[in-house]
Amino acid sequence: MKRIASAFLTLSLALTLTACGGAGNDNTSSFAPDTPPAQGQEEQTPTAPENGGSPAGSDPSESTDDASSSGSNILIAYFGVPETDGTDTVAGASRVATEDGVVGNTEFIAQAIQQAVGGDLFAIETVQEYPGTHDELLDFAYNELRQDARPELAAEIENLDQYDVIFLGYPNWNADLPMPLYTFLESYDFAGKTIVPFVTHGGSGFSRTISTIQSLQPDATVLEDGLSIPRGNVVDAAQEAMDWAAGLNLA
Repeated sequence: MKRIASAFLTLSLALTLTACGGAGNDNTSSFAPDTPPAQGQEEQTPTAPENGGSPAGSDPSESTDDASSSGSNILIAYFGVPETDGTDTVAGASRVATEDGVVGNTEFIAQAIQQAVGGDLFAIETVQEYPGTHDELLDFAYNELRQDARPELAAEIENLDQYDVIFLGYPNWNADLPMPLYTFLESYDFAGKTIVPFVTHGGSGFSRTISTIQSLQPDATVLEDGLSIPRGNVVDAAQEAMDWAAGLNLA
C-alpha cells in the first residue's frame, strides 16, 4: 500500500516554480540572508524521492502546519520567507512549486522530514509581514539583527508537553538565526527534549546557529549533526532529508 501511495506521490514534485534569481551567490557576505540576489529564467523539475514523491505526504490534508495534534511525539517547526521575486531552482531556489502549491525551501525540507518520520508540522510565523523581494528582505533582516529584534509570533504551540523531539528548521540569515527563531526559542522551555536542527543556506551552512540554540535551550539535548542543505540543492534534496531524518531513529 505504501508503495502505491509513494508512486502516486512522485507526481507532486513534477512541477517547479519559474522563479527569478541569481546564479552563483555563495552568501560570502556575513550580513546577507541566505536568499538569492539576482534574476534568472530556468526551470527545474524537483527530483522525487526514490520511495515516492511529494515531501508533503500521501494526503495533503495530513499536513499540520498549525501543529494540530496527531498524537505523535515529534514536532517539526520551521521558519522561512519565500521570496516573491524568487530565483531559478538551479542557481538557488527560494521557493519550490509542488502539486500541492508553492512552498519555501525550509518548508519543503520540513515536509520531507514529516514524510519520513511522521509528526506534526508547525510554521513559525510572525505578526509582521516580511518583504517578499530580495533586496528589501536583505535590508529588513539586517536591521532586525542590528536592533536585536524579537518579532512577535502569530501562533503558539498549545500541546508542547506531548513532544519529545523538536525538528527545528530555518534559513541561515546573516550567519545567524533569523530573529523570529530567537523569539521562538525564548518563548518555550524545551528542557528534557531533543532539538534537531536543519538549515537551508547559500553556502554558509549552520554558521554558529547550533551553539546559539544550545545557549538558548541549555536544558535540551541539541543534536550537532544537523541537516544542512544549500539552497541550490533544495529541489533535489527530498530523499536526502528523508534518509537523514529516518536514520536518526527518533520516531
